[in-house]
Amino acid sequence: MLDKILAHPLTKNLSPDDPRTTELRRRIIREKPVLYKIYNDWYGRLLQTLPKEKDCPGQVLELGAGGGFLKEKLPACICSEVFLCSGIDCVLDGQALPFKDSALRGIVMVDVLHHIPDPARFFAEAERVLHPGGVIAMLEPWNSAWSRIVYKNLHGEPFVPEAASWRLADLPGTRGHGPLSAANGALPWILFQRDYRQFERTFPYLQLVKLELDYPFIYLASGGVSLRGLSPGWSFRIWRGLEKLLSPAMRHLAMFALITIRRADSPVKKQ
Repeated sequence: MLDKILAHPLTKNLSPDDPRTTELRRRIIREKPVLYKIYNDWYGRLLQTLPKEKDCPGQVLELGAGGGFLKEKLPACICSEVFLCSGIDCVLDGQALPFKDSALRGIVMVDVLHHIPDPARFFAEAERVLHPGGVIAMLEPWNSAWSRIVYKNLHGEPFVPEAASWRLADLPGTRGHGPLSAANGALPWILFQRDYRQFERTFPYLQLVKLELDYPFIYLASGGVSLRGLSPGWSFRIWRGLEKLLSPAMRHLAMFALITIRRADSPVKKQ
């Protein structure tokens, strides 16, 4: 009920699977000062994880680029989306990437992994198309005591930490959903914490090198892309200062995780 009351007026009557929603969310990000600064912060941190081209040849691909502005930060980036909308370079499916083996040095995603119908197919493709030393850099929702309350009550997407399967089609009530309405916000936590040993066995060339938990309050205060903004632009530094003070408690508070996966040149030895 509360998420419907606070829904952003530009998109409240549109389906998340409608390309117009994605384009309007690009506008929403730019018009909400705190949210725009959050995305700048996210892009900066994600780009820092990419290897230098002299050390790892290949292009950088962004999946789910329709609502953002990474292209302004990295003009050479290939910006893709699952449907046709303005401001992208190509339409593609992350489960069947149209690139040759070892063609990419980076795959960047913001709030995308938890929408991929079969993440095992995506990671198999990423393992294939990434050059050794290349990375997958993601900013994704995370499962914590605090985030469960927020995602289950103020967010329209499913959030199911107890899901037995990684596949979205196996979640009750998700069959027939479109590319953005089908989701499990707890999927990154499932893959990289609950089931990480299984992930290691399945993808021996992919190594988790960084998992940073953060952003427990500022995204919520901004209203995100779906809700009305709740904070003025000048509050950004105050929120980030508070979150830095609370960093020791992020295991219990984090709403997001910065996740970096490196493609090794040989199977990673398991501990």
